[in-house]
Amino acid sequence: MGARILLIQGHPDCHRPHLCHALAHAYVEGARDAGHEVDVVEPARMSFPLLTSPSEWWHGSPPPQLAAVQEAIQHADHLVFVYPLWMGDMPALLRGFLEHVTRPGVFMDDPHRPFGAGLLGGRSARLVVSMEMPAVVYRWGYGGYGVKMMRRQILGRAGIRPVRTTLIGRAHALSAERVATWGDHLRRLGASAV
Repeated sequence: MGARILLIQGHPDCHRPHLCHALAHAYVEGARDAGHEVDVVEPARMSFPLLTSPSEWWHGSPPPQLAAVQEAIQHADHLVFVYPLWMGDMPALLRGFLEHVTRPGVFMDDPHRPFGAGLLGGRSARLVVSMEMPAVVYRWGYGGYGVKMMRRQILGRAGIRPVRTTLIGRAHALSAERVATWGDHLRRLGASAV
């Protein structure tokens, strides 16, 4: 039996295709061809308010479509996030989406406790992040801060391990051949559900 995979397409522009869409499509194609069950969530196709106070996060309820995403996360074996790096981090739309779905009781029992129990143990994740700068510059020159934050503070605290990363640098300058090569790589990752 295949893995249950939830892919979150985090590019904020759903009106025209971008590299992130091609990469996500390749991953999904490889996973489904290998017999895995894949659901895709695209925050850019959803409408939700941004949270404006800690009280909303602690005590509010997410909109119904995001409550459904919380349930999908809890039922997944493997999570995949595909997004571009903007200003060193994920786009604001993806951040706002995550603030809704990571509420207490879903990702961790008590976020106030620095070593509180993560509620999503037994799951793995992959971050597929495209960027304009060379990936090596982001990773070593800038310390990969945004990706580290996602891996450690959001997914790691929820108990998700391992969290693997695929960094794709100089996205704006990739030739059609390089895009196809990255697509083949993502298909292989999808087939292996990693």
